[in-house]
Amino acid sequence: MGEEKEPEAKKQKTMGTITEGVEFDTIAREWRCKWSPDSDKKSLAEAQKLLSSVVEEVKKVDGVKGVQRVVCGGCMDFKVITSVDSEKFGAWSDAKFAPEADFLEKLKAIDGIDVVETQTFTLMPM
Repeated sequence: MGEEKEPEAKKQKTMGTITEGVEFDTIAREWRCKWSPDSDKKSLAEAQKLLSSVVEEVKKVDGVKGVQRVVCGGCMDFKVITSVDSEKFGAWSDAKFAPEADFLEKLKAIDGIDVVETQTFTLMPM
């Protein structure tokens, strides 16, 4: 037998709207910092180890679409971007973006890491 198709009304997702024509279906949370090239980029290596220790926990957040790591060798940026379905983002926000607080505390403790910040923004494929 063939697969039953889901009615079109159920397939459609509710999108957020910032203003007319500016809609989104994904909200992302970014954790970012600056790292030092000193000591053969040890702070970058330590930041990556820290991320590796929590990435599976982050991926288990309900509604996660993906976790990306961005590194810029020119401006010494280290960023972790977690994209979450817009309909599920509120629950993660209510949970204080766990494991964010612990991750940021440990990131700040790494020698050579500074300017630790977070940002929330929307994403939409064009």
